[in-house]
Amino acid sequence: MPLVVGLAFTAVKATRLRRVDHIELGRDGVRENRRFYLIDDHDRMINSKLVGELQQVVADYRDAERTLRLELPDGRVIGGEIRLGDQVTTKFFSQTADGHIVEGPWSDALSDCFGQTLRLVEVGDRATAVDRGPTGAVSLISRASLARLAHAGGEESIDSRRFRMLIEIDGVSAHAEDGWVGRAVRIGETTIAFGGHVGRCLITSRDPDTGQVDRPTLDWLGDYRTGLDCTEPLPFGIYGHVLEPGAIRVGDEVTPMDSVPGR
Repeated sequence: MPLVVGLAFTAVKATRLRRVDHIELGRDGVRENRRFYLIDDHDRMINSKLVGELQQVVADYRDAERTLRLELPDGRVIGGEIRLGDQVTTKFFSQTADGHIVEGPWSDALSDCFGQTLRLVEVGDRATAVDRGPTGAVSLISRASLARLAHAGGEESIDSRRFRMLIEIDGVSAHAEDGWVGRAVRIGETTIAFGGHVGRCLITSRDPDTGQVDRPTLDWLGDYRTGLDCTEPLPFGIYGHVLEPGAIRVGDEVTPMDSVPGR
């Protein structure tokens, strides 16, 4: 029986993923996941492909208290209550999203730390700043797929956080999750309809702690994951949306269903 073996997310898009023991999935995904994102002085969204060192920042958001705490690589810890300022519109790849500038110490501290203008924004009309699939998308990768990619690169193992996925599972063969696209999967208390494969970019080449480019992951994927019948090129992992909300915990069972309920 496949099982959940890892869960990870971050409150601020592009910052370091935090491993957790459980998550609460609503209709719009994990509310704390990518709740915030960063833009430059031209309102352009900044991710870790552009500023890889952002993965050195550890973010902790408490939704009930509306507080955010950032641990910066220079040793500073910046925290406080969230207060929203002006609305801003940002391009998210092929889409646009409205959010609000977060007032307080975070933007100035991040700008000073990384030597460029960075402004912290809280999501507005989007449920989260996840940019894959529908709003609130849920992503999944198997441990066997990670092992297969490591083998392609001549490595003993590879850190799953490099691929910035929400759910990691074990107990299936390499890339078995590819076959779940177009199906629903029961995970813990939830049911998730998977609708596409995750195509990969240069972010995966960065060390998940330092943000430095240290592995040619796209070359490894290209060696054996091209020309496949998938929704995106260089597929590695899948994404979907929540049909039934609830909790997912490390150790929960993962049960693929024959189809998406209601279809």
